[in-house]
Amino acid sequence: MKNEKLTQDEYDALSEVKRGTKGERVSACVGRNTKRLAGLKLFTIERNGRIVLSEKGEQVLFLRRCVLAMRALASNPASVLEADVAMFLGKKSHITALPEGGFCLSDKGREALADMELRGI
Repeated sequence: MKNEKLTQDEYDALSEVKRGTKGERVSACVGRNTKRLAGLKLFTIERNGRIVLSEKGEQVLFLRRCVLAMRALASNPASVLEADVAMFLGKKSHITALPEGGFCLSDKGREALADMELRGI
């Protein structure tokens, strides 16, 4: 996953596949990105034509949620985090719990965020 930068459109397609398609046909967003995302093994196309998110795709979406949560905390310390994201970032020591409630970025979290900004992630 090191050099696999995804566009916002590709993240949207992954999110849509995770939610599930509503009918027989996929949306234009998923259709545009099918070849690349399937090639990166972020989702698979079953024999019946149904598109299913892979474990790697689930991880990519989760990590994206973590990065967005860290950016939200950097801009607004009062941001509310989802429980699974907060637990993961806490285990990785990227955030610390505040005594009055909520979270703040740790030094390690600020360094990781600065590194991501530098690499354009």
